[in-house]
Amino acid sequence: MSQVRQWLQVMQMNQTPFDPCFKRSYEMMVARIKLRITFTLKYRTKFRIKIELDVKPPSFRKFANRKMNVLQHLIEAKQEQRKLFSLLIDPDKTGGNELERTVVSAKNAGVDMFFVGGSLLVSNTLFDTVQIIKANCDIPVVLFPGDNMQVVPNADAILLLSVISGRNAEMLIGKHVVAAPRLKNSGLEIIPTGYMLIDSGRPTTASYMSNTNPLPHDKDDIAACTAMAGEMLGMKTIFMDGGSGAQNSVSPSMVKRVAEHVDVPIIVGGGLKTPEMAKARFDAGATVVVVGNAIEKDGSLLKDLISAKF
Repeated sequence: MSQVRQWLQVMQMNQTPFDPCFKRSYEMMVARIKLRITFTLKYRTKFRIKIELDVKPPSFRKFANRKMNVLQHLIEAKQEQRKLFSLLIDPDKTGGNELERTVVSAKNAGVDMFFVGGSLLVSNTLFDTVQIIKANCDIPVVLFPGDNMQVVPNADAILLLSVISGRNAEMLIGKHVVAAPRLKNSGLEIIPTGYMLIDSGRPTTASYMSNTNPLPHDKDDIAACTAMAGEMLGMKTIFMDGGSGAQNSVSPSMVKRVAEHVDVPIIVGGGLKTPEMAKARFDAGATVVVVGNAIEKDGSLLKDLISAKF
């Protein structure tokens, strides 16, 4: 259901005198439910209040508003050996005019999608961040949640991350159970994703918040077996991540080994600072390369990094 329209004849009652008749129309947006209220009051007479309840919760808006099926886009890119570049936006680190400029620059540079989220969000700006991105481009916006609270319905899709590299049951299924009703009603495209945290040379926010140990940086076989298990369990993508601010990025040899053993699209992020580093992961078999911190520190790198996919 994309829209509900109900006309309610609410009340008839006697009233004390008012100034001679007037009409007032206004709109209110409360919790994303639009109420268009028009009422007419008549001098010394009964009156009616007519309320048009135009319910348009984002969870039921038309799918046509979304550019495409994001997972299908990833699958087709893998099949056609196309390379996709994603810019990771942390709502805590950017917003307002700065975010608008970043989005426009990303659009002009050729970014294929935006990932939005973080291991820990301390501000309540996730919804507004997505709104700003959507207002300035038609590029798909995918939620990259650090926990079950990072769900907003105005994005295009969400990576439903299961931390298959760890042994923390909460990050494997626990938080997903809590989030399930909200996700079901969100209208978001759900993309089950096997998230593999790889040792990057130092503790990261991702490893701390997930309470898991990352996979050893040089154990390609362990990574391949973990990815295979994730695929067999039904994961539609594999996300190999060094974590925000990673000292060492996921090695090309590990990406290649995983790509040789799974058929789902592979996403790689964390610690990619140069076009050469991004290109090496693409060449190893990554379908999507994600960059965030490097752009936050130097926005001029964006165009150079994106050139790695060509």
